[in-house]
Amino acid sequence: MLDHTEYVEQAYLFQLLRERIVEQVPLQELLEQVQSELLVTTRLPMAIDYLLTELKHSGVMSPAMLRLGHYFTSFQTFLIVEAESERGQFDMRVALQVLEMEAKFRSESATPQGSFLYQFEALSRNGLSYDRGLQAIAADPIYDDAWRQWIGEVHKQVGFIDLADMIFLRSEEYLRQVETQGGSLTDKPAALFGAKEGRIAQANRRKDPFYLFSALQRHLDYPRVPRAVPPDNTKELLPQMMRRMERLESRIKMLEEEARGGIDITKFYGPPT
Repeated sequence: MLDHTEYVEQAYLFQLLRERIVEQVPLQELLEQVQSELLVTTRLPMAIDYLLTELKHSGVMSPAMLRLGHYFTSFQTFLIVEAESERGQFDMRVALQVLEMEAKFRSESATPQGSFLYQFEALSRNGLSYDRGLQAIAADPIYDDAWRQWIGEVHKQVGFIDLADMIFLRSEEYLRQVETQGGSLTDKPAALFGAKEGRIAQANRRKDPFYLFSALQRHLDYPRVPRAVPPDNTKELLPQMMRRMERLESRIKMLEEEARGGIDITKFYGPPT
């Protein structure tokens, strides 16, 4: 894990890129602009130098992020890879917003539980690959060996077993219920989630997983995954209405002229060629 200031500057970097990329400025120029705004006491400006070099040579920055695995997490690199993919299904603005919120969460009070649920929801909401995405999540330094083993089980069972069931079975609430019923805990794996997560997961079994994520965010203040904002077409409505009004006015004038005795077509004549 990096120092607190590194995540603060990362969140600021992703925020600036997200706000300025809508101006149709190339990413290379944006990185050059924001580089001077970052704290030189962090390692982020040096990382941006490396990203700029890769951008100038190949036009993408994900290969550089992959080689900077000691600074950028595998999940951060995975999101940029998907955003730079030729398929174009994952918007770069959404990727930057997801990275911004994750970096803010890490700079404040990141926990393995909150990080996993945020990253898994990001995969679900944006239709990203569970195969590559869960592999990237498992390589995150915030998880220990027990967490990596469980994420590997989720990787194998996702789509077959409900996520709420998998969370409930690795929660303190499940162990409490087993002990209350007189069962033995010797053969049970250690809990990865708390009692509150377990109760919320049990209440959301056989339901849409997004209900589970929403309940955890409401009750445990886990970070919310940004959603893609549909384009605002209201700015184009007024010009379209004006053009339609002009066409209607011209048609009404022609109808009035025809009612008065016919249309004078001589005014439409052009000069002889």
